[in-house]
Amino acid sequence: MDAIKKSLPEMYAFTVCMWLKSSASPGIGTPFSYGVPGQANEIVLIEWGNNPIELLVNDKVAQLPLSVSDGRWHHICITWTTRDGFWEAYQDGERLGTGDNLAPWHPIKPGGVIILGQEQDVVGGRFDATQAFVGELSQFNMWDRVLRPVDIMGLA
Repeated sequence: MDAIKKSLPEMYAFTVCMWLKSSASPGIGTPFSYGVPGQANEIVLIEWGNNPIELLVNDKVAQLPLSVSDGRWHHICITWTTRDGFWEAYQDGERLGTGDNLAPWHPIKPGGVIILGQEQDVVGGRFDATQAFVGELSQFNMWDRVLRPVDIMGLA
């Protein structure tokens, strides 16, 4: 397991995209998490138990209409903006859901730690094996803006 020790800037929006493959059941675990001092769940993507995939921003939760545990490769992208806490969820280039009021007006704090494959209970540590991602992950990318649907389609 590798921690990316790259300091992120303060962000008012983000897009995160990745290819993933999992046949884990129930729940694929945590493809990635970003923790900052004082908030281990600044950004988390997690699916545990029989719950839908969830996006956490500042410990607030949105359930995403994604389904990726069929053992095939899927491209997923999640966008979020502090303006109204608006989010979008894409799977294989198609926007499957949107929502708002997810940590609205909360800027993403800088200086944290991105971890692929684990949820952090403290920044950079205290991992729970039951929340580990089970599967394969490739081409993880993060932007400090909301990508346009045409750009997301081009990545998938």
